[in-house]
Amino acid sequence: MTQPTHTHRQHGGRYGQVTTYWGSGPLEGQQLVVYQDLDRVTESLTTMEDWEKNWRPLAADDCSLCLGTGRDAIKGNKANPCGGCYGLGKVRQNGERPEDCWQVAEVAGGIIQRQQQELGRLRQIAAMPEVKEIVENRRAQKDRAWIDEEQEWRAGPGRGHGGRRHTGD
Repeated sequence: MTQPTHTHRQHGGRYGQVTTYWGSGPLEGQQLVVYQDLDRVTESLTTMEDWEKNWRPLAADDCSLCLGTGRDAIKGNKANPCGGCYGLGKVRQNGERPEDCWQVAEVAGGIIQRQQQELGRLRQIAAMPEVKEIVENRRAQKDRAWIDEEQEWRAGPGRGHGGRRHTGD
């Protein structure tokens, strides 16, 4: 296997999923993933939960040099943008890198369009009455916790009159 299928969400890198199987013994009931680190040429094993949490599959329009990170992967300088995608992390839909400013703008427009669609979906979820109720309950609990904490502090021992804390009010 020489083609990467996944990359790590935080650290990047090239990984290929080899196989999955069900564990036995102490790992019984857990699905395990065998993957290969293509940069270090090693095989490792992890749980499916960890795999889905920390690795992401490569999309067809991810840059083949930086694997979607947008950072310089050739020289290893993460402060510089990738030369294959000009720091966007994405290339054209056919997998070719953008050649001129209009093709870069086309790729950037696609990124913006996907983000706007995702933002629209999130706004629809946030507009649901059940979600609004959950958010309001969470805010009320935070406010009440702060008030209780403040009252406990004020009533606690201190150096003020009668052994109480001197608060100045």
